[in-house]
Amino acid sequence: MSPLEPRGKPARRPTGSGGRGGSVDVILHVGAHRCATTSFQSYLRRNTPVLARQGIGFWGPIRTRGGLLRGVIPRPALGQGPAILAAAADRIGAHLERCARRGVKTLIVSDENIVGSMRDNRMDADLYLRAGDRVASHVSAFGGNVMAVVLNIRALDRYWASALGYGVGRGLGLPGPVTLAAIASLSRGWRGVIEEIAQAAGGATVLVAPFECFAGRADAQLRAIAQCDAPFDHAGEWKNETPDLSRLRRRLDAREAAELPESEGRWNPFSDEQAALLRQRHDEDLRWLAAGADGLARLLDETDAGLPGEDRA
Repeated sequence: MSPLEPRGKPARRPTGSGGRGGSVDVILHVGAHRCATTSFQSYLRRNTPVLARQGIGFWGPIRTRGGLLRGVIPRPALGQGPAILAAAADRIGAHLERCARRGVKTLIVSDENIVGSMRDNRMDADLYLRAGDRVASHVSAFGGNVMAVVLNIRALDRYWASALGYGVGRGLGLPGPVTLAAIASLSRGWRGVIEEIAQAAGGATVLVAPFECFAGRADAQLRAIAQCDAPFDHAGEWKNETPDLSRLRRRLDAREAAELPESEGRWNPFSDEQAALLRQRHDEDLRWLAAGADGLARLLDETDAGLPGEDRA
């Protein structure tokens, strides 16, 4: 079965498919953060010539944040409304047409900021509360060319520990006990994000790739989402890792550094009870996905990448 064909249903085509640049199928890879997304982007970038020979193109953050997607997310407070989104769609369409002339059949567009930011997640003490609106704007801007939306997920206790640690390393300081308690008791897990994305995807197939399955195996993830002959070079490289405790201490002032555990290795800001609550929520999300996600999304695993199943917990 093709990954682009949800279990038990025929493959869904995007509404309005075949628009400007319609000969290019777009796979919109929306992250999430701290799920080996930067490593996957680096792998695609470093294998661009090999993939081009198979008709696969790649746009990553270097391109998407360089002005190409400017206006895709309207900012009414700055006077940016529907007109600037229309201009963005025209600009993207022109680039898609250039891709088609170069022989690109499938274009992977990967940017974890499509669904939101880690800073917003920390401020909200919740997961990507505006993911649906943001994905809908991007799908619209690509004019019916989006064939699939791909989301990586990660066990919630590990995701939040990594995201918070990354923020500390970027100068945001340590999260307080109120923030940690709010995160641990959140009612929204990955299921809520996926439901929003599915509603916003315009008929495109939603694929969910677990970090625990595909991290360090960028070639396997590429095979699973694009059904191509994925090169092995650079597939196991890790980029943008979360700072460990020793590096966090060096980036904090003495008072905050003293609040960190005296141990080494990965930082876990949660109590055992808080971590257990997050793991329970994640397990519920995985069971929902494995049961078919109400037809909204497809959970990818090793068999989608042409690999024998194995326990990678």
